[in-house]
Amino acid sequence: MAVPTSFLSRAAAYAGRHLFRAGAFGAMATGAALGTTVACADATERSFIMLKPDAVQRGLVGEIIQRFEKRGYKLVGLKQVTPTLDMAKRHYHDLAARPFFPALTEFLSSGPVVAMVWEGEDVVKQGRAMIGATNPLASAPGTIRGDLAIVTGKNIIHGSDSVETAKAEIELWFDNKELNNYTANAATWIYEGK
Repeated sequence: MAVPTSFLSRAAAYAGRHLFRAGAFGAMATGAALGTTVACADATERSFIMLKPDAVQRGLVGEIIQRFEKRGYKLVGLKQVTPTLDMAKRHYHDLAARPFFPALTEFLSSGPVVAMVWEGEDVVKQGRAMIGATNPLASAPGTIRGDLAIVTGKNIIHGSDSVETAKAEIELWFDNKELNNYTANAATWIYEGK
């Protein structure tokens, strides 16, 4: 029986990805020495995700965490903290010139937030896709904001917009000792070749 060419194409692409990973990332450090480095030994990334005060007050923390877990991403850092106004300004420093900056930082520092670090393949881009557009009314149904929020000023969640931003945000919110490096038992059921 002949093997379908589509299967052979997928198998070749799979092998190529894993050979690339082994070459490009095989020499990178793993374990505790990894610290807040965003790229990990098996080509995974880390992203900073924060549930804002409105998500905490509305009791949405568990539901949002569950979405990331169900997708297959691994939680490697988690804490609840009430940011100071200075911390909120440092987090949103790139928006300092915008007219809404004072209201944004006051809101972020108005109550507890849940700061998280999630790890997995393409987690920065996919995390943003799961979150939805900044304006919840422009977010597709099925996204976190599309399902759980209505206005931009109360859009319940923040997610890093690039690998570089993720690294900076993780370093701002977490100490090395607060991040965990471990192998998730479920990884073999989520990824190929694990």
